[in-house]
Amino acid sequence: DEKAFRKWCIDKFDFPLTAKQLCERNDEFLETQDCWYMTALDDMGKVCGSFIFRMADYEKNSIHMGFIVLSPDYRGKGMGSKMVKAAVKYAFDTLGMKRVTLGVFENNPAAVNCYKSAGFRVEKFYENVFEYKDEKWNLFDMACEKENL
Repeated sequence: DEKAFRKWCIDKFDFPLTAKQLCERNDEFLETQDCWYMTALDDMGKVCGSFIFRMADYEKNSIHMGFIVLSPDYRGKGMGSKMVKAAVKYAFDTLGMKRVTLGVFENNPAAVNCYKSAGFRVEKFYENVFEYKDEKWNLFDMACEKENL
């Protein structure tokens, strides 16, 4: 639904999402050197989720995860945590990063718990940063640091 959609992308896409919107955003990302899409596969090779890495900073050894989504078929089974843990491992071991960050709305407790189980900790809390209809949503900035794992 639209509310869940907004939790995923804030207002970066129009609801409902179309392939054209994704392709246009991908084209924008391909023009930069610090952003790319990643796709998660299950043990059988079926797509189960995706996310982007962006804002890669090779001087500060930091990268940001965003647009994290898991297929409904895999939710509640530990696959989200497994995907995020694999992404963090990739960022640390392959990209040489020491820090991975992300943002998540407070009203998305399943995602917050998923990120915490993957090693992320809340660093900042922002009140009323996004308006959806008659609601105001709070946001957590979270980070996972290599030295803390």
